[in-house]
Amino acid sequence: MKFHVLTLFPAMFQGPLTESIIKRAQDKELVQINIVNFRDFAFNKHNTVDDYPYGGGAGMVLQAEPIFNAVEAIKKPQSKVILMCPQGVTFNQQLATRLSQEEELIIICGHYEGIDERVKENIVDYEISLGDFILTGGELPAMVVMDSVVRLLPGVLGQDKSSKEESFNQGLLEYPHYTRPALFRDMTVPEVLLSGNHEAIRKWRKKESIRRTFLKRPELLVQEELDAEGRKMLEEIKGAMEEND
Repeated sequence: MKFHVLTLFPAMFQGPLTESIIKRAQDKELVQINIVNFRDFAFNKHNTVDDYPYGGGAGMVLQAEPIFNAVEAIKKPQSKVILMCPQGVTFNQQLATRLSQEEELIIICGHYEGIDERVKENIVDYEISLGDFILTGGELPAMVVMDSVVRLLPGVLGQDKSSKEESFNQGLLEYPHYTRPALFRDMTVPEVLLSGNHEAIRKWRKKESIRRTFLKRPELLVQEELDAEGRKMLEEIKGAMEEND
């Protein structure tokens, strides 16, 4: 998979892209990342990329021309163009999964007061936001999107099963994890995890995943989407809580 990131601040990407999973994915040639300073595509005397908004108002707006020029120089028929934008759809695991199935993504990092609307109307396939808060620019959100998508690519994680069991991948929060020692400061690991009984462990993990989701993020728990076993576990969880009230 290939990423092209259009930004005015290429140096911001040096740390995140040269460490951890994204670095290993590049080393294994599972992903390519191309950082593009779209100021280089501003064909004017001072290479400016912003200007005052028509109609007045505070701040500056990114011009259409340098972004069009940069995208047109890079884009292939299979490319999808993403604009990191506070007005976009909220990024989630389902969207990350959809993007991981693309061959090539071009990510535009917005900045200043906004971007010329003609960019959105003519060359953008996805407008994506991380949530209802304001950031200085689209660089940090772009890093988050890339990290989330890259880890879903086949062969990136040591075990592809790992990404499938993570929180949100199946609509539920992930079950609790424990490691050695089994006894730490009088705190013990649940006995079922030490039993070697794989079926009992599977059921415990599933029930704990449902319990955590019900307690911490109930809006994620759509009972109708649980299988018969999951619905029974949810009823047991609710019953136990009512008894303890």
